[in-house]
Amino acid sequence: MATATLNASLRAETGKGAARKLRQAGSIPAVIYGHNREPQSLTTNARETERLIKSIAVSSTVIELDIDGKTARTLIREIQRHPFKRTILHIDFQELVAGETVTVKCPIVYVGTPEGVRLEGGILDQIMHELTIAVDPSNIPNHIDVDISGLKLGKSLHVSDLKLPGGLKVMDDAGSTVCVVAPPKVHTDTPAAEGAAEPEVIRKAKTDDEK
Repeated sequence: MATATLNASLRAETGKGAARKLRQAGSIPAVIYGHNREPQSLTTNARETERLIKSIAVSSTVIELDIDGKTARTLIREIQRHPFKRTILHIDFQELVAGETVTVKCPIVYVGTPEGVRLEGGILDQIMHELTIAVDPSNIPNHIDVDISGLKLGKSLHVSDLKLPGGLKVMDDAGSTVCVVAPPKVHTDTPAAEGAAEPEVIRKAKTDDEK
């Protein structure tokens, strides 16, 4: 399970005007909610938060949120960004409770080189890059390994084919294609065949005057 830490503070003022002032001061408005907990408004340092988010898998990393000296284990559930500047406008944190299943998106790591690629020149098409899983917060994996070494040319791997660690329940459709080994591309732009016959030139016969 991947974890990271972030400092936060409770805030009393809410609303668009208060949020705008916080952003101008280098902070990000946020909220924490969860099981048997009233939603609370927070602030985090913008620079610290941006640096953290760039270094983690946001959807599956547990954030140890230090709120004025009290720690809460959370997941980032939503990040709102400015449509043009891409700066963070607001963050939603969900507090985690042991024994209470949560749904997260977990990155897929493809392991091995498919047989169809090694021996038959195929091309691996990675269709899915993450899986949606239901899991206890204490068992959230950093990633999910998918062994593709035995995949032959023209064959595909589906969600139902995956062998996952115990305690994980995949929420994606069982028939969804995870990856496929496609045939190599055939180039149709071939040069003209060698020795092709020259086009016949038909000349008009000269008249007596032209002679």
